[in-house]
Amino acid sequence: QVQLVESGGGLVQAGGSLRLSCTASGRIFDITAMAWYRQAPGKQREVVARISMGDTTSYEDSVKGRFTISLNNAKNTVYLQMNTLKPEDTGVYFCAADSYSGRYWGQGTQVTVSS
Repeated sequence: QVQLVESGGGLVQAGGSLRLSCTASGRIFDITAMAWYRQAPGKQREVVARISMGDTTSYEDSVKGRFTISLNNAKNTVYLQMNTLKPEDTGVYFCAADSYSGRYWGQGTQVTVSS
């Protein structure tokens, strides 16, 4: 089992920045990749950014050039640096870990971008 705890959400004006953190515990050596998802009101959850344990990254098109996902292996923590935020970035952001035993989710953190 893997446990994930997120932090860093909040309310920010359009154009501002936030950094989300997600710390993993438990069977962390089974993790193969980590990702950030978001779910806007009335919409399906979508992947925003993903990073493998080998530091290969990928991003959803709308966040390319604005968001950066990174991994601190020593702290078992994945970050999502979000810059130039837009109102359409509003939603609940979830951290996810893919491991040999399945996918695990954090509890989610709210990000609200005001116009």
